[in-house]
Amino acid sequence: MSSIAILDLGTNTFQLLIANIKHKTPILIFEESIAVKLAEGGIKKGTISEAAFDRGLSAVRRFKSLIDQHGFKLVMAAATSAVRTSDKGAAFLDKIKSETGIVAEIIAGDREAELIYKGVRAAIAMGDEKSLIIDIGGGSVEFIICGHEEIFWKRSYEIGAARLMEQFHHSDPISETDINKLNKFLGRTLSELKVQIEIQKPELLIGSAGAFETFATLINPQFQKDFKSPAIKIEWRDFSIVSELILKSSHSERSKNPAIIPVRVDMIVMSTLITRFLTDRFTFKTLKLSTYSLKEGLLFEYLKKDT
Repeated sequence: MSSIAILDLGTNTFQLLIANIKHKTPILIFEESIAVKLAEGGIKKGTISEAAFDRGLSAVRRFKSLIDQHGFKLVMAAATSAVRTSDKGAAFLDKIKSETGIVAEIIAGDREAELIYKGVRAAIAMGDEKSLIIDIGGGSVEFIICGHEEIFWKRSYEIGAARLMEQFHHSDPISETDINKLNKFLGRTLSELKVQIEIQKPELLIGSAGAFETFATLINPQFQKDFKSPAIKIEWRDFSIVSELILKSSHSERSKNPAIIPVRVDMIVMSTLITRFLTDRFTFKTLKLSTYSLKEGLLFEYLKKDT
């Protein structure tokens, strides 16, 4: 039996997945997420602030300690938007390597989208219908139009929730003026997505982890305990209710809601608006959450190669 540790070095959180592999099947041993907020204080300037740099390094040190405790040798690590667009990205990964021995790869947006697809495909049987996968990160948002066996179109946009929050969230609760400005920006920025949706006509909208786990938890506070499946159907009526709740709430109200983890207290507003931008303009038959995303994509890609 072999084993593997996978690190997803994202803009909001760093995530660790540790699994044993038996007969080509992964057996989850351990998972942990640490809020690092790499975007805080620097993403608008294309850099990583000193405090964020230290938070990220501290998180990877902890992950290395956990990996060593489990005695794992094979480690894969991918760094995404905040690192790839920062002037300190290379220095950050060099520091991680020198202090922990972990070699992380900065992945391009298209590669990130591909890995998200591979993770989601392992969670959700898409059947013959076409799907639109959306992964809303802090630094970037990935859109993938696909079937179960094929990607028809994919693109990563550097319009993650942390970036949009700095640009458009200027009142508490967010104002209609800011919402309208954001929607106009998204309309301009996502023109190619609009064309592709009209051509491909995806019927299933799949939210990949992150904000969609928050939506599910707001709908059912026992989400994490009650649902063991990596694929959860979200009813449109329920999404409408929780999205209204989020958009009308203040920072203080959201911070007191146990269903919203601290790192998403403010960014969930932008994530909600991005999702509603899609659902208000296009018709999807079904909305689902995939709890699998990039790190699971790396895992299942490795399993397929290791045959």
